[in-house]
Amino acid sequence: MTGGTGFVGKAVMERALAEGLTVRALARRPQATRENVEWVQGDLDDHAALERLVAGAGAVMHIAGMVNAADRAAFEACNAHGTAALIAAMKKQGVRRLVHVSSLAAREPQLSDYGWSKAEAERHVMGSGLDWTMVRPPAIYGPHDAEFLELFQMATRGFILLPPRGRVSIIHADDLAKVLVTLARTQDHATHDQTYEVDDGRHGAWTHNTLAKAIGHAVGRKWVLPVNLPGPLVKLGGRIDRLVRGQKARLTPDRASYFCHDDWTARGALRVPEAIWKPEIETGQGLIDTARAYREKGFL
Repeated sequence: MTGGTGFVGKAVMERALAEGLTVRALARRPQATRENVEWVQGDLDDHAALERLVAGAGAVMHIAGMVNAADRAAFEACNAHGTAALIAAMKKQGVRRLVHVSSLAAREPQLSDYGWSKAEAERHVMGSGLDWTMVRPPAIYGPHDAEFLELFQMATRGFILLPPRGRVSIIHADDLAKVLVTLARTQDHATHDQTYEVDDGRHGAWTHNTLAKAIGHAVGRKWVLPVNLPGPLVKLGGRIDRLVRGQKARLTPDRASYFCHDDWTARGALRVPEAIWKPEIETGQGLIDTARAYREKGFL
């Protein structure tokens, strides 16, 4: 697997190990020794490391990706070229099964450089000739996530700043980990050459405002004010955040562009068949558990 040291990758590794699998994972820096885990030091531009990573593997899960970059070229180098390099390594080593983690952002590549780069990565996967399955997650939350943290912190103050009104899907990292491991292990060839969009199973997904209220409930607030900002103001905030926090910015100009899109919901026609996987974590409880974990770490 790639991305094993990230938020989603850690959840996937825990799930894979719990199911008795042996994991070989790519990491840029040395990692602590762990039973049934073999670390391969390298990056997505290290062709020799990628070949060592995939050699003899029963399946490859490509989770690594860049969500925050200075420009389109940087997104392309990691998300598109990195995917192409991994595919080349798999072909050279004779490994056929690939589970590729994309993003709902790939549906609208014109909105952001990130979405464009993920769409380019999808193009590489679809043209690879491998036995591939692609999963497009929506917003991902969970106790170890940094992206949702600021929403929880605002909720404790009684308000949450939001993009213009729209609808979103979300999924808990543990549910996402389960579907990725399940797809990597399944012998059902009907999952090959398929693109799936996954979520928490909530009918109609979430409006920005209902999600804000659910986060407010999770942090113990009886009432939270959702503040929907106009698109130009969100984009201005992205430029300011980039200037102030640089590479640590949460809201960049690129991200502001796709945050303002009014429909980031998983499409029912692209759901994983229930016989293979269905979400288990009810989002209300998942948000409460996430808030509890943030408090235990001193973040709230």
